[in-house]
Amino acid sequence: MDGTSKAGAPGATRPSMAAGGLRPRTSLLVLLFLALLLGGCSALVMFPAARHLRSLQDGERAQATLHTSGSCMAGRCQVEFEADGRTVVADLPVGSGGGKDSVGTHLTVRYESDDPQVVAREDDTGGGGAAVGAVMSGAGALLFLVIAVVVAIGAARQRRTDSLPPSGS
Repeated sequence: MDGTSKAGAPGATRPSMAAGGLRPRTSLLVLLFLALLLGGCSALVMFPAARHLRSLQDGERAQATLHTSGSCMAGRCQVEFEADGRTVVADLPVGSGGGKDSVGTHLTVRYESDDPQVVAREDDTGGGGAAVGAVMSGAGALLFLVIAVVVAIGAARQRRTDSLPPSGS
């Protein structure tokens, strides 16, 4: 009733699962899943977004107005600007900054001359928040991988000591 189990070697006590701990295999799987999730976010979303933002550095320049505000980092902002004599309302890409700006804020954008719907804030064309997000999620993935290795080594050592015959006295 003290939260321990006497299973295994005589005299050995081991924390019960009811005491709140996860088994090492479960912990390892959770850590590997988190590492894969953060690594995937970095490799499949944030790095391409940063590359896309950098590709617009040589695009056409225009003065724009923030048309719809929201979470610009998630690609939920729109800008309105003039391109080739017509008014264009375009979505800012994932990784854009300026999410705290209010509707009507004036900003400079860069867009592709053959497709004005492909646009980014001029301040973000160096990679902006997407580059920071890629580095942060990549570092998080590495951290979870290191922790998973430590858990795996600890579990292997525990298994080895549990399988040793008790020393006779």
